[in-house]
Amino acid sequence: MKRIFIDGSAGTTGLRIHERLSGREDIRLVTLDEALRKDPAAKKAMLNEGCDIAFLCLPDDAAREAVGMIENPDVTVLDTSTAHRTDPRFVYGFPELSPERRAAVTAARRIAVPGCHASGFIALVYPLVEAGKTRC
Repeated sequence: MKRIFIDGSAGTTGLRIHERLSGREDIRLVTLDEALRKDPAAKKAMLNEGCDIAFLCLPDDAAREAVGMIENPDVTVLDTSTAHRTDPRFVYGFPELSPERRAAVTAARRIAVPGCHASGFIALVYPLVEAGKTRC
């Protein structure tokens, strides 16, 4: 059973992800004790040994700091901030665009989650670009 940690679970994005995942029986949501939530050593231990998948629902600087703590290459990270959206170590997570994108996201251990505005724009423009209709 996969263990999932939501770093920043008190914010809107973290709460929504927790809400969507909490009813599932095929995963286990893991959390840090409230007293340890801001303890760097506790967070590092959770990110490396306490979870298989980490959702980062943090401001950009905090997301960069959290990624810097991860030494375990087997931990899958989904960053909902803008910190890693153009980072070449991260796959831009929009699997619905094409079979190639789906394969890239499925295989990735570091995934940058696109934001809502970008998702809307890309969903509309990507098919046109793929069809070669890049002129207005």
